[in-house]
Amino acid sequence: MHVIVGAGPVGTATALLLAERGEQVRIVTRRGTGPQAPGIELVAADAADPNRLAALTEGAAALYNCANPAYHRWLTDWPPLAASLLHAAETSGAVLVTMGNLYGYGPVTAPITHDTPLAATHPKLVTRVRMWEDALAAHRAGRLRATEARASDFAGPGSYGVLNEMALSRTAKGGTAYVMGDPDAPHSWTAIADVARTLVTLATDERAWGQAWLVPTPPPVSIREAARRANELIGLPAPRVARIPYPVLWTAGLFNTMLREMRTTHYQFAAPFVLDSSHTEQVFGLKPTPLDDTLAATAAGYRAA
Repeated sequence: MHVIVGAGPVGTATALLLAERGEQVRIVTRRGTGPQAPGIELVAADAADPNRLAALTEGAAALYNCANPAYHRWLTDWPPLAASLLHAAETSGAVLVTMGNLYGYGPVTAPITHDTPLAATHPKLVTRVRMWEDALAAHRAGRLRATEARASDFAGPGSYGVLNEMALSRTAKGGTAYVMGDPDAPHSWTAIADVARTLVTLATDERAWGQAWLVPTPPPVSIREAARRANELIGLPAPRVARIPYPVLWTAGLFNTMLREMRTTHYQFAAPFVLDSSHTEQVFGLKPTPLDDTLAATAAGYRAA
């Protein structure tokens, strides 16, 4: 059995992949929501309750942290949830597989590789660093087995993120994309399907345990180029892509919680932000989905909606 906490795009994709492979899957969310498919059990529970989560994880082969608290609540919501996940993994013996991100690296001036150190200093970003450090310490102490997958901004049908919400959802309908940062800066986009494949691989291959891994991701392209290529793939002319000046983003954040929180990671879009996943690809034989495939499917979905 595989227990997944969270039924967002990553949790859903991972559950469906495991179910397709004939595995038994239990998804834990506050409201018991998630994909309806053979082999998938939906459970309503508070994953931050360590005793409840431990009971739900008993006998499981792996426990996947695919939760995603609201960004403005990271400092309050992540610590108890992370502690509960550690407790459940330790008491059940399940491998703890965490869906991470690149926030822990902080601003970078070169591509992020397997060896890039976690150097974030902002309190919200440091939250993710501490989560991994706590899991790694428990792993090294022999209390549990832990691993982590780290992806760049998500791309693909059903995913949330800057590329989909600020660009493709608009440009696929002939509209203008309004984006923050530099629309011509190279940026890495990770397909949700590749995230799911990586999580399942890390859970079941002991070479992965005790380390963090970068999800296979295709070569970077700018938001402008991604929007242009997506439109080309569905037969539309090149779209207009407009830059939101930082002062405008800052002011808008006074009235919008999400925009206010995006100030923290504005650096990821103001300059090249590139992920080099070659080490993961070489060790596990995984390859990223071609970006054209991801862009075409996403744009076609928005066009038809």
